[in-house]
Amino acid sequence: MSKTIMGCAAVSLDGYIADDHDAVGPLFDCYSNGDVSWSFPDADDEFRTTQATADFMRAQYPDIAVVVMGRRLFDLTNGWNGRPAAGEHVFVVTHEPPKNWEHAGTAPFTFVNGVEAAISAARDYAGDRIVDVAAGQIGAQALRLGLIDQIVVNVVPVVLGSGRPFFATGPLAAPILLDNPSQVVRGDRVTHLVYDVAKR
Repeated sequence: MSKTIMGCAAVSLDGYIADDHDAVGPLFDCYSNGDVSWSFPDADDEFRTTQATADFMRAQYPDIAVVVMGRRLFDLTNGWNGRPAAGEHVFVVTHEPPKNWEHAGTAPFTFVNGVEAAISAARDYAGDRIVDVAAGQIGAQALRLGLIDQIVVNVVPVVLGSGRPFFATGPLAAPILLDNPSQVVRGDRVTHLVYDVAKR
């Protein structure tokens, strides 16, 4: 069975993955402010980071098979123009698949009605590889349902004040406990933290 990870999400110190207008501001600056050039296998994007961030990202994310995301992120990115930003396949949680998406029928995207169904399908697809669940509403629903094994946060020292929360859980009947971080890696203006979710 695959291990589910809550995304490669950069997050502000006060817990936001984007501002009120869905702009990320300085949250991704750490991927272009270093002197080490690198990219993921079979990817076109090139990053320039510190050695610490490069080592962390290449060790943490090389085995992603599939991403689970929501319709909001799909619409904001136009489904990354039909090419997954990570992994080989994307499952989009939505009650209404897009009707006239120009990449429909050719892009490795599947539209699924419901978080549980999407993660189940993603696990089946991934086998023993990683399922990356996007932070925000979809990740929060999966966390509440006990479907998340591990959380990765890339904390940037900026305060946005408001916006789209990483943990968009809303009120909880009881706190969701995480284990002590299994990794703490400091880059330039980013700290990478990996937590396992304590099983109830």
